[in-house]
Amino acid sequence: MYGKRGARASVVVAGAALLVAGCFGGDGGDKDDKGSDDKISQQPKGSDPFWVNPEGNAAKQVAAYEKDGKAEEAKQIRKIAEQPTGNWIGPESPEQEAKGFTEAAEKADRDALLVLYNIPHRDCGQYSSGGAADGNAYRAWIDGVAKGIGDRPATVVLEPDAVLHLVDGCTAEEFHEERYDLLKGAIEKLGALKNTKVYLDAGNAGWGHPDQIFEPLKWAGVEQADGFSVNVSNFYTTEDSIKYGKDLSAKVGNKPFVIDTSRNGNGPYAEGKADERWCNPPGRALGEAPTTKTADDLVDAYLWVKRPGESDGECKGGPKAGEWWPEYALKLTGASASG
Repeated sequence: MYGKRGARASVVVAGAALLVAGCFGGDGGDKDDKGSDDKISQQPKGSDPFWVNPEGNAAKQVAAYEKDGKAEEAKQIRKIAEQPTGNWIGPESPEQEAKGFTEAAEKADRDALLVLYNIPHRDCGQYSSGGAADGNAYRAWIDGVAKGIGDRPATVVLEPDAVLHLVDGCTAEEFHEERYDLLKGAIEKLGALKNTKVYLDAGNAGWGHPDQIFEPLKWAGVEQADGFSVNVSNFYTTEDSIKYGKDLSAKVGNKPFVIDTSRNGNGPYAEGKADERWCNPPGRALGEAPTTKTADDLVDAYLWVKRPGESDGECKGGPKAGEWWPEYALKLTGASASG
């Protein structure tokens, strides 16, 4: 299974609040805009063009802590709330959600960061298992996402682990041909949109060697994508992720890539059961803030694809995959909850 190779379960909240167009305000301002101290504002567009959701779980937690008089906790969680994080599209209303996120981002003069995680036979039956019922359902779901995005700016991270699990033996052989076809179709559909960039997920620095995955990535259409993503929901250092990404890029036409730096500040966890190290590991920290100003020309951006503070699954005391876990969020910021 993938856990033994250092990968991880991505998360999605199937019952996430369904977003309708215009449900987010978003003033389009930068962090130095004048306004109330408790306002969740956007980051400077020049270095971080991605949209901060002012009504995300972290923002709601900030408000709750402030209401309870927990000023220090609120200050710590604000470190998460004021950074753009991935918006994971749920399975039920893809068009509505994609439209809501991209319209809110456009109103704030930012790009929406969307994560698509609904491939059939997802996550090999583990904490984030599920996905579309079959290939036709997935194609319809992608069509809905594409229609919801329209011509608005969006950056899409496509199907964390989907190719990796074809390589590591986690996904049954009988589903391989269909999955390659579905991924190629998704890249073609989304790539045809006027202002959408698509990054196909390509695993992480700890699972194996680029030689094992570069051909499958090609079969899945990476050469038609804008690039690929690495370290999604994982903890490998930015340095190691750059090396992995550059080695892989050289084998897939020098494609650029993005790195999930959401929780890699202290690198990977090296204790406990090897196949559970990816799941809510203790002692981790927030990584580099999202930005397009990176350490390498091949790295298009550091992104927070995984939303810090949301559980990896029911392990180490965590709630279900994708659920907000304020105690863990505080630990990622270097703080701890008071009574």
